[in-house]
Amino acid sequence: MLAFIADNLVILVCVLAGMALVTLEVFLPGFGLPGISGIVLLLLAMGLTAARYGGVAALGLFFAVAAILAIVVSASLKSAARGGLSRSRFVLSDVNAPDEDALSAEDMQALLGRQGKALTVLRPVGIADFDGVRLNVVTEGDYLSQDEAVVIVRTEGSRIVVRKV
Repeated sequence: MLAFIADNLVILVCVLAGMALVTLEVFLPGFGLPGISGIVLLLLAMGLTAARYGGVAALGLFFAVAAILAIVVSASLKSAARGGLSRSRFVLSDVNAPDEDALSAEDMQALLGRQGKALTVLRPVGIADFDGVRLNVVTEGDYLSQDEAVVIVRTEGSRIVVRKV
């Protein structure tokens, strides 16, 4: 057994290092050096296996590596979500709270028909004042001067569309 491991140490190291790097890549943003290096090491291991033992052995190694990687990545992601990894400093656990000043969809619908005054030039985007509340608004495509009277005609999500009164 030890003789077999010693004879195939290069293949074994390539497989283990390649799987570790591919697993690490799952947790890093983008596709970078660890993922590419891991894939190259795994391909090198399969090439060495094919050269030494034939194509069937390399195909068996491919399926074994794919199965082991699926299990390891799945367990790692599960641990990241609920296990010890989720409590580490490597996993972001802060949640952005909604802005207290942000208007909800219901608030936006309540603004329909309100009249106000353009605080900036609306070409077609700018700021308007509605009873002391400054809002970012957009016209229907018209250019409106500063201090012109405007009315809210519709809301599209957080977008407030105005028209000249």
